[in-house]
Amino acid sequence: MRVWGRILVFAVPLALTLAAPARAADTIRLAVQKTGTFSWELAAIRSAGLDREAGLSLQVTELASTEAGKIAMRAGSADIILSDWLWVSRERALGAKLTFYPYSSALGAVMVPASSPIKTLADLKSRKLAVAGGAIDKSWLLLQARMKQDGIDLKSEATIVYGAPPLIAAKALDGEMDASLNFWNFCAQLEAKGFRRLTGIEDILPKLGAKGAVAAVGYVFDENWAASHRDAVARFIAMTRKAKELLATSDAAWDKVAPLTGATEPAVLNTYRDRYRDGIPRRSIDDEEKDARVLYRVLAEIGGRELVGPAAELDPGTFYHAVPGD
Repeated sequence: MRVWGRILVFAVPLALTLAAPARAADTIRLAVQKTGTFSWELAAIRSAGLDREAGLSLQVTELASTEAGKIAMRAGSADIILSDWLWVSRERALGAKLTFYPYSSALGAVMVPASSPIKTLADLKSRKLAVAGGAIDKSWLLLQARMKQDGIDLKSEATIVYGAPPLIAAKALDGEMDASLNFWNFCAQLEAKGFRRLTGIEDILPKLGAKGAVAAVGYVFDENWAASHRDAVARFIAMTRKAKELLATSDAAWDKVAPLTGATEPAVLNTYRDRYRDGIPRRSIDDEEKDARVLYRVLAEIGGRELVGPAAELDPGTFYHAVPGD
């Protein structure tokens, strides 16, 4: 009887534990550009059940543009969006305490037709160059800064045409310009169709002072929200790391992503996959922040107040440092 008594002493608490309801998942509200690569990552997360494994409930609002995501963040209707450290630092200078954690170092490129006589960046002089994203697009400003090191004012010594990324890609395919500077996923489309990468923006960053691949785009959230949801943020970032590793190592994982890319040809999908993998951040947060600080100064000098607002230096709180292992 004493043996059975001991068994019951241990069995009753165990039964109560098993009967207790599971802890409710923490909810994180995401504002995601419908056609953006974050939707690819989310597809991999859900397909592999990584959100359930992390104890997170992801409420996703699909938006038409990155600007809509910024509006959602300002309005308090999203906990996390994708944006860049330049915007985060500018917002902090204006009073909004946002913070940034690296998502991707994939950057745009200058693309030319395979048969183009353009062989170097200097050959862009007197040519027609189409630029996606407008006059203060970061890649365009970095390209100008690099060319000025060689005494070339590309803005005045070439014919510059601005346009939306899809339009620039379409015009490039139609042969309406000599070269184009576009976002990385549109460059991947051109690359798969035989265009040549004259230079990737990542290739010019060392000349501007960066020590490695810089994650220009990241997860952005309010630092006060992060402080009160520290564990959920850590689990979110750990979850996204697992998703990236899955997409980096498993071609089969791309089966769930493929419909979201809009790619109708295997060559395009394969180029998307390869460039996405190239852009997965691998460096410490300290190294990322150091390079961002260097490039911020370059951008502030060439883009001026219109680009960076009142802050000539990267705000000290721009990068989020509270993730275990960073």
